[in-house]
Amino acid sequence: MWRTSSYSAENGSCVSIAFPTTGPVAVRDSKQPGGPRLVFPETAWTAFLHRQR
Repeated sequence: MWRTSSYSAENGSCVSIAFPTTGPVAVRDSKQPGGPRLVFPETAWTAFLHRQR
């Protein structure tokens, strides 16, 4: 199931993310649902979310 980021702009510039029960996380441009997807291992996605600012 794809979810749209809560940080997406109101002008339609959205990012959708798929969080499967297990396995890699997928990211896509929500304006092009059939377009390319970036796929990240769970460990890389977790590291990205917990990075220091």
